[in-house]
Amino acid sequence: MRKDELILYTDFRDGEILNDMAWLMEVYEAASERENARRVLYRNIHRLVELAGTYGFHGNLWHCYLTNLLVNNENSYSCGCEIRGEIQGTINDVALHDIAIFKELYDYDFAPMCEKLCVPEFSMAENYIGSQAESKVYNARICARICELAEKLNQNHTPEEMKATLTEFYKEYGVGKFGLHKSFRIVHDEKGVRIEPILNIAHVDLSDLVGYELPKKKLTDNTDAFVAGRRANNCLLFGDAGTGKSSCIKAIANQYYGRGLRIIEVYKHQFQDLNEVISQIKKRNYKFIIYMDDLSFEEFEIEYKYLKAVIEGGLEKKPENVLIYATSNRRHLIRESYGDKEEIRQDMHTGDTVQEKLSLVRRFGVTIYFGAPDKKQFQTIVQTLADRYGVDMPKEELLGEANKWELSHGGLSGRSAQQFIDYILGCAPKD
Repeated sequence: MRKDELILYTDFRDGEILNDMAWLMEVYEAASERENARRVLYRNIHRLVELAGTYGFHGNLWHCYLTNLLVNNENSYSCGCEIRGEIQGTINDVALHDIAIFKELYDYDFAPMCEKLCVPEFSMAENYIGSQAESKVYNARICARICELAEKLNQNHTPEEMKATLTEFYKEYGVGKFGLHKSFRIVHDEKGVRIEPILNIAHVDLSDLVGYELPKKKLTDNTDAFVAGRRANNCLLFGDAGTGKSSCIKAIANQYYGRGLRIIEVYKHQFQDLNEVISQIKKRNYKFIIYMDDLSFEEFEIEYKYLKAVIEGGLEKKPENVLIYATSNRRHLIRESYGDKEEIRQDMHTGDTVQEKLSLVRRFGVTIYFGAPDKKQFQTIVQTLADRYGVDMPKEELLGEANKWELSHGGLSGRSAQQFIDYILGCAPKD
């Protein structure tokens, strides 16, 4: 087996199965290796079945495994093709060389090996029927697409056909963690700063947020321009608690994923890592929104200085494929005190101090206000959610109970309306 001749597609994160299978293909006929080879083959059946449970794979698990290696391997060819499609140059010949080797792996007939080693159970891994449990790694759409891609790659007759099929996948979905996931978080440990996928993002649509049509349009207009490659601004979504600011960010992550948008969530204590994060994403073909939820600073906190430098003002220009979106309950982000405005102050240049605090919010070109609903708007939200979830209750009773609920559960907001409907649904008897 020519696995060691691979040039681009190397350094696989989950390459143990490939290494073991390549070794088995070379030695299984040798009598001296037979017992060890048999143990290795059973171990790999176990690994493939475990992968099926983790990733949600079905069908030929060997082919699904190989396909997962191909769609996750970030190299100069796959990264060049992500979102843009086919590229030019000698790199195509190098990629074709590697894909020809993978064609041999896809076409390999395990029947002689299984017969020689007396391991008939491998056939279960070649015709695996998955459970209904969701993938722990991919959303259902991506999991299904990888399984479909595995079947299509197996049906391709030549390495050239396989390369074209794989390149189309890179164009449509991308490659690696950024291609297969919508949202990410930052991890800083002994290995350095890493961007890791968020595996379970809420399936929220903008239509789920009742009302707020103008704020939603302002947000989507800016995001549309960004993903289309036009000039766009950093966004600050501010206003009352529970009005759907964070839900809007989750919704655009879902809505624009297919157009190459990815969201990276960052917390205040991680602002010093922002330059490293940007260096890791600035040359990728995706659009990235760095998202900061519930952003605000107390007077003694200085992390906002890192943020100011990243947004605008540092020597290095912020990449065109990166924007900052933040949500906050504060319009000016940094707490101000009456001492900032007193005529007699210990700081002789208090005006400069105030301007420094205000300069952060001014770096957001688009600010969008989300205000708490009035009584009538709250009742409209409740009624809309009740209809959406099939709550069977007379209107007057429903709104009366909703009014009682909001008085003791945070007041008038979309969040309290949703919590009330969840409460009603939870109290309903099961059929």
